[in-house]
Amino acid sequence: MSTPSESHRQHAAAFTFRVEGVPDDGWDAPAPVEGWVARDVVRHLVEWFPGFLQSGAGITLPAGPTVDEDPVGAWAAQRDAIQALLDDPGTTELVLSNPHLGEVPLPDAIDRFYTADVFMHTWDLARATGQDETLDADMCRRLYEGMLPIDEILRSSGQYGPRVPVPDDADPQTLLLGFIGRQP
Repeated sequence: MSTPSESHRQHAAAFTFRVEGVPDDGWDAPAPVEGWVARDVVRHLVEWFPGFLQSGAGITLPAGPTVDEDPVGAWAAQRDAIQALLDDPGTTELVLSNPHLGEVPLPDAIDRFYTADVFMHTWDLARATGQDETLDADMCRRLYEGMLPIDEILRSSGQYGPRVPVPDDADPQTLLLGFIGRQP
């Protein structure tokens, strides 16, 4: 099992590869999330997490360009800021406090909530822009198995759509995608 820093580095690199692979005219391509285009996948990641960090740990990430101005630059700025945070030895002592989650060591909170989100949205961006949709099978399996016991909680959060039926013996990526409401 990798550290939160290593996990973020790996999964952010895979997302970066897809971000950098979007053609200039591809940012308005429809994404698998209803009502979203490719640009919105990046927007989601760079807009929700800074507020989560600020409210839960008092950390303000440096501002990058907006997603509308420069989606590649906006993603790179956030990716680098989060990686620097995770690489800082002092971060291991920090805690994120949230009324729904309680107190969670900051590196674990980043890994569980943000890096996992980056990982899953890698597929969305790849699908929207016609790029390689392959995700790490081991991470797919771990996420799927970790989310199964909290299915009801996840659905009631409004963050996941209805489950898409897939065969029980499907590969880990297909199981995960169906679970989070994507049409694999």
